[in-house]
Amino acid sequence: MSMGEANCLVCGKPLVYWEEARSVTCQVCGREETGHCVCEDGHYVCNECHRREGVEHILALCSGTQSKNPVHIMIEAMGHRSIYPNGPEHHTLVGAALLAAYANAGGGIELPRALEEMRSRSMCVPGGTCGFWGCCGAAVSCGQAMSVINGSTPMKQEAWAQCQGITGRILGRLAELGGPRCCKRCGFAALEVAVPYVRELTGVAIELPERITCGFFTRNAECRKEECPYYPGA
Repeated sequence: MSMGEANCLVCGKPLVYWEEARSVTCQVCGREETGHCVCEDGHYVCNECHRREGVEHILALCSGTQSKNPVHIMIEAMGHRSIYPNGPEHHTLVGAALLAAYANAGGGIELPRALEEMRSRSMCVPGGTCGFWGCCGAAVSCGQAMSVINGSTPMKQEAWAQCQGITGRILGRLAELGGPRCCKRCGFAALEVAVPYVRELTGVAIELPERITCGFFTRNAECRKEECPYYPGA
């Protein structure tokens, strides 16, 4: 499959999105399911095939990095061929980068176990949640990371509230920025909100760059360019 420009992984043509799910068949594994998009030639790639290699790359990178800056970790990961311009692999990436930076900054988690839990939870979040669920996967990913950090469950009080707090703040910021989809923009924005929130709650000195500049805009046909805060020179 090609990295492409946020288009079909099979032929490179633009994607067509439907408001209601239809029957589709994955061109890679043959899985029959319902989905919300195909390319102009009718090709469909399921979530599992889309993100399989990318998730393995993300977890390997996050396991070995010494960085305390989740944005730097995320940017390094996104330069790999397995991380496409948009896709559900980002739902693992954002939270995994946050967990790795937190652990490297002195956070009290066992990183290998935390990353495996991140894998398990994030793989339940399909592509397109930003538009079809009203809850971007980058926000969910940070909420999952927060729940791993603070040990939240549905029966906890303070930890439960903290998880709602981090996703709520991120979603508010994403609503301000507006669409259409861009997994890079949403991931950067999510971490800009999440890092100070986690620092405030835990006292762990996770880092952020002074300015985040996106180097992936040429691969996104829907890039808003100067309207995006991460566009070079914006």
